[in-house]
Amino acid sequence: MKILVTGATGFLGRHLVPALLSCGHQITVAGRDQGRFLKMPWIGKCRFAAFDIHHPSANLRDIFGEADAVVHLAWPGLPNYKDLFHYEVNLPADYEFIKSLVLDGYSQFLITGTCFEYGMKSGCLSEEMETLPANPYALAKDTLRKFLEMLQTKFSFTLQWARLFYMYGEGQNPNSLLAMLDRSIDRGDSTFNMSGGEQLRDYLHVCQVVEGLASIVEKKKFNGIINICSGKPISVRKLVEMRIAERQADIQLNLGYYPYPDYEPMAFWGNRKRLDHLMGVE
Repeated sequence: MKILVTGATGFLGRHLVPALLSCGHQITVAGRDQGRFLKMPWIGKCRFAAFDIHHPSANLRDIFGEADAVVHLAWPGLPNYKDLFHYEVNLPADYEFIKSLVLDGYSQFLITGTCFEYGMKSGCLSEEMETLPANPYALAKDTLRKFLEMLQTKFSFTLQWARLFYMYGEGQNPNSLLAMLDRSIDRGDSTFNMSGGEQLRDYLHVCQVVEGLASIVEKKKFNGIINICSGKPISVRKLVEMRIAERQADIQLNLGYYPYPDYEPMAFWGNRKRLDHLMGVE
């Protein structure tokens, strides 16, 4: 397949592109910063197309060329989930970008959403549940999906909406939990400040995330929402303790130093039956 990827130099994209290449796909990377692209280890295997979603150009097909599928990962402004920028700037820009691609004849779109679209629901979250986003980032993502579903009533295209849960791995945001823990261990700190750690979350290594996404984009007939998750809840405290044991580090947890986030419930995880079925996992 010929695949156009946005956000390829971000945490998820830098892992997804080589996974797609290993499957034999031809990749065009769309981005505004060629300097970041040139630092990627796979630069010689992809074509770079200079493009800024927030300052679009006409004739997208002339810029990107042919593509059997578009994988849209780009979304600036994270991890500040509460910034109004998400629906004041990102939402209209993304909708116009995707709509322009549809009008130019591109027919398959794999777009990443977020588990935060479910809102403050607790327990196991399945794709059939009603969404009730509780922060600007989630509202923008959920609204983009609904806009695109409405667009499907006017134009024929496939929309594969992948709801990401919690990812970790090499290249993750430096302000994410495990990245901060690793830096604290590397510095030789005696303690690590964190919340009470009682939250139950759904964590999945980025390599498993890209395995799921790579499978989805190859299923041209799949249209709809799909959770990208482990399906197994784990407490934040246990996750941290496992990393400390893995690193064989001597560091104590200062539990309760930070309050629990007010934009997510205390216990939630994803239902991955749809993903397993799509990937042929029994």
